[in-house]
Amino acid sequence: MEMSRSHLARPVSPGDRVRVRRTPRSVLACILSFSTFFSLGIQIPAATAAEKKPKQDPVLKGLPVTQLTADEAILHALNRLAYGPRPGEIERIKQIGLAKWIDQQLNPNSIVDSGVEARLEIYPTLNMRTSQLLAEYPNPKQAAKQELKAQNQNANQQPGAAAAALIARDIQAKSPAPDPLQQSAQGADAAINRMAQEMDSSTASAKSTSSSGPTLSASSADPPPPMKLNPPTRGISQKDPLGMDPNAVSRAISDDSKRPQRVVEELAMAKTVRAIYSERQLQQVMDDFWFNHFNVFAGKGEVKWYLTSYERDVIQPHAFGKFRELVTATAQSPAMLFYLDNFLSADPNAAQRQAAERAARQQMRRRSYGNPPRPPQPGQNKAQQRGLNENYGRELMELHTLGVDGGYTQKDVTEVARAFTGWTIEKPREFPQFKFDDRVHDPDPKIVLGKKIHAGGIKDGEEVIALLSKNPNTARFISTKLARRFVSDTPPAALVDRMARTFQKSDGDIREVLHTMIYSPEFWSRDAVRAKVKTPFELVVSSVRALGTDVDTPMPLVGWVGRIGEPLYQCQPPTGYSDKAEAWVNTGSLLNRLNFSLALAGNKVRGSRSDINALLGTDSSNDPKSALDRAVQVFLGGQAAPNTVDTLEKQLENPQVVQAKLDDPVKQVDLGVVTGLVLGAPEFQRR
Repeated sequence: MEMSRSHLARPVSPGDRVRVRRTPRSVLACILSFSTFFSLGIQIPAATAAEKKPKQDPVLKGLPVTQLTADEAILHALNRLAYGPRPGEIERIKQIGLAKWIDQQLNPNSIVDSGVEARLEIYPTLNMRTSQLLAEYPNPKQAAKQELKAQNQNANQQPGAAAAALIARDIQAKSPAPDPLQQSAQGADAAINRMAQEMDSSTASAKSTSSSGPTLSASSADPPPPMKLNPPTRGISQKDPLGMDPNAVSRAISDDSKRPQRVVEELAMAKTVRAIYSERQLQQVMDDFWFNHFNVFAGKGEVKWYLTSYERDVIQPHAFGKFRELVTATAQSPAMLFYLDNFLSADPNAAQRQAAERAARQQMRRRSYGNPPRPPQPGQNKAQQRGLNENYGRELMELHTLGVDGGYTQKDVTEVARAFTGWTIEKPREFPQFKFDDRVHDPDPKIVLGKKIHAGGIKDGEEVIALLSKNPNTARFISTKLARRFVSDTPPAALVDRMARTFQKSDGDIREVLHTMIYSPEFWSRDAVRAKVKTPFELVVSSVRALGTDVDTPMPLVGWVGRIGEPLYQCQPPTGYSDKAEAWVNTGSLLNRLNFSLALAGNKVRGSRSDINALLGTDSSNDPKSALDRAVQVFLGGQAAPNTVDTLEKQLENPQVVQAKLDDPVKQVDLGVVTGLVLGAPEFQRR
């Protein structure tokens, strides 16, 4: 079958273009990154075969853990099922038992999370409906038009209103200019804009029964897929994160403005705060997993306003539920409908069919008045025809359910697209919500994977989702992705088989599939320990958690995530961000990782404060070797490969570490630099 693969290209880290200043710290960073990262294999001290297996620790009761100690197993669980440990968390889990902690994480609603909820109260957009976001955070041009319209209406009603409007316009002219990036994002893709305006019309229903009939926007071919949008539609992704200071706070936040950018930035800050402070850690990990699986791009058109509801009402409530329900929720989400253009998809014959029905009604009316029928006018509606869009049909099978090798053909893609015609958005720029428009739905039978689909209307799409959700290829594809996220980049086939069987047996119960994976010996094998490279988001969050950092302003942390290569909500391809090492391991990004670790541990990240002395002890500040040993114990669980230790020890005499000149006999260790170097070691960069 012939299918486009342009959207499967892995995300390119902007760190590839990083410029490094040749300061002592940057040279130190280069030495450590080059010496420790270009070998993906990490030698972790392991028990020899000759050693007698100890009796299982009571803390591990109920878990198939045979190769790890209690401390190792808890640290492994925190690195996989959470965003890493916080100070004292390993001891807290020991008190209740690891199995009980896991059971709580699998049932997040059983965990009280009032602390993080209190931290999120300062972000008003999180609880707003999409219609509120559109009204209160409009595009600058749209806001100006609305204000001018309101002023004109008031001028006709109130004496002196014209003078007041003139003064208001003068004040507005002296205010800062709107963000040109937001302006460019607003004016892209004309076909989408025309359709959105038409759907917003409050008189659409009246038009459908009038003599002119429904107006359909022209579309001679499929709109460009998200990975090939015209430049204006790419929005905030055009900003180079490396061209910005990670500590800088954007104007939308610092000015407390009503720019649309603020909606996405509050989402990014809230995501970071939850990952750092939430007690429902597995919930946060699964939210991130499913968002990337069902990825949408904030920079495309109206999606930035739809994201809040998409994450809050679609992803989060279904993260542990039935997979079929999750697919249905995403399929009906305005964010997904807009992102993959399915809200534009229509039966190519719909316009002709509606024209014929309209002509028949007109002739009936003319006959009732004794007038002769009006002759047909060929080609009258040709310019108004909408076509079939296959974007969603393709991604539904290739990325959401069956997988690229799922046994479907291009014909199946077309048939699925036909089944989802009419799945659209009602008033996408006013009160956006899912709507099924039977007028543009293809009523003819479809054949998908050899099965006839002819339930009629909206049920055609629902039947396709049910068919794909129950397919064995879907069970294997989803199980493989979960195992890749939680176990290794190349998960054991036996584990994937067991997870796939659970998926089919439980009718796609995500919680049950996770339980099968977590309670497997493969999950707890020594080979699985630190087998995954952290994504930029995982690195930033786990570093903050490890240091027990107090975060007042999370936006600089969000900036660092983008600088290292994973700007939140800005992945343009529908594949989402990769969780495989090959996507993140390169010279520039590794150097940025270490620079972040040094900045965070040195309290150089705005709005974040860490007490390194409390973690390592003041006694460590007098002896470099003691400080390093303590840092390795605290942040790496005492496990570091010999080559890592050798590389770190070579830096202990560096004047930057000991805060002394070469001939100065008094040494005062900079614990922040030592800690930053340890956080930059490969053992911490992996999970």
